[in-house]
Amino acid sequence: MSEAFVKIDLHGLRQEEAMKVIDKAIASAGPTTYQLQLIHGYNRGTSLRSMIYDWYRYESKVKRIIPGDNPGITVLILKELY
Repeated sequence: MSEAFVKIDLHGLRQEEAMKVIDKAIASAGPTTYQLQLIHGYNRGTSLRSMIYDWYRYESKVKRIIPGDNPGITVLILKELY
């Protein structure tokens, strides 16, 4: 994966399925990948959002986790832009 900003749609996935997708994206992130934008949705995606914050704050490749432009998006920062 050589894109700087990667969008991953997690709609309809259970937590275990979403974790597999996110883990694969983190593992395949190249040196130019700055962030993963995880689109989980707002109404039914709140359990995914909680899982992302709880689980990936301990991932060594994730520098920080921030909310996206709307409540249905969470962003994993893999590399700072500065």
